[in-house]
Amino acid sequence: MPYYRAVGELPRQRHTIHTRADGTPTFEEFIGEEGFSGTSSLLYHRRVPSALVDARDWDLGDQALSANTPLLPRHFHPPDLFAEATGGDAVRHRRPILANADVRISYVVADRPSPLYSNGIGDEVLFVESGAAVLESVFGRIEVRQGDNVVVPRVTVHRWLPDPAAGPLRLLCVEAAGHVQPPDRHRTRYGQFLESSPITERDLRGPDGPLLAGEELVDADTEVYVRHRTASGAHGTIVVYDHHPFDVVGWDGHLYPYALNYRDFAPVVGAVLQPPPTYQVFQGPGFVVCNFVPRPLEFAPGAIKVPYYHANVDSDEVMFYFAGETAARKGSGIRTGSVTLHPAAYTHGPRRRAYLDSPGFTEPNEMAFMVDTFRPLEVAEGGTASDVPGYPWSWSDKPHAGRPGRRP
Repeated sequence: MPYYRAVGELPRQRHTIHTRADGTPTFEEFIGEEGFSGTSSLLYHRRVPSALVDARDWDLGDQALSANTPLLPRHFHPPDLFAEATGGDAVRHRRPILANADVRISYVVADRPSPLYSNGIGDEVLFVESGAAVLESVFGRIEVRQGDNVVVPRVTVHRWLPDPAAGPLRLLCVEAAGHVQPPDRHRTRYGQFLESSPITERDLRGPDGPLLAGEELVDADTEVYVRHRTASGAHGTIVVYDHHPFDVVGWDGHLYPYALNYRDFAPVVGAVLQPPPTYQVFQGPGFVVCNFVPRPLEFAPGAIKVPYYHANVDSDEVMFYFAGETAARKGSGIRTGSVTLHPAAYTHGPRRRAYLDSPGFTEPNEMAFMVDTFRPLEVAEGGTASDVPGYPWSWSDKPHAGRPGRRP
């Protein structure tokens, strides 16, 4: 995180006994990245944070992946996976769409509270397609709404509480294998956002104060669902503590959950179209995240106003279309909730008519969340189940495109 926060009750000096005003002790916990050399926070608990009483396996479901061969652009529509009333939650009912060793991209529709959860593999970025919720964690609570990018650091115990009045909570979930942070390109060497950055510290919403469980839960055995590493891949465990983890009376540091809404991102505008890195909001090991937001259109005579054709030499590009109309791919079948995969070594861009018509465009009406990965993505079970046939041939006007013998 680029800046420091202090919340609740804290001792004057770290690593010293902290006794509350009523005489009860607290127990200091360090949560830090890269051993003791990276971003960190100190939390002060009412109970011993490592007091476990039980553990059992948690079935993570189908984790199999299949290579995108023969090489093709792909179109998925994951909302179709949740066509029926879900009765699901934002943790246990995620459907993975794409994944590699660095990142797993999944989709979920939730209409009930999730269990307490901790991702022990890496940080998460969750984009709120629609709905609203409260994210509760050991750091406090954050109210989240449509358009939020929510970053949850590794091992943070948290849960999602959807707001029934806002309808089902729809999330695109990006689970990293390491740590996520704002882009280096937008920050000084000390971590402050640059004057030229499209993001500022004011745009990041953190927890609003300590969150303490009620007295009836303080010493109650409490389950936490943990996703963690093994030598053979991801595994799930349900651990049981002898108390409720929401017992933190205060914390300080640079590591905590936060939210950034795409409406607060200030896009860079030029006489001609600016490249995708100007829309970057996060970076992680092996991937970057961008938010494509409404902007004043380019103003040079004859300027192309849709993405020009480009080949992803080093990365697979994933686009999640969450609102508006996709001018560049109009007529291709892409709609709200669509996820596309344009793999490395493949040239892609707008449809022919959109390219030629774009100098006359006057209003942008496309909003998308993008993940670029530097290792190839493979298709997970949710991708296979929501695949939209025919998309690879949507650039061609020839009627025989997708002829027999070629995968749709």
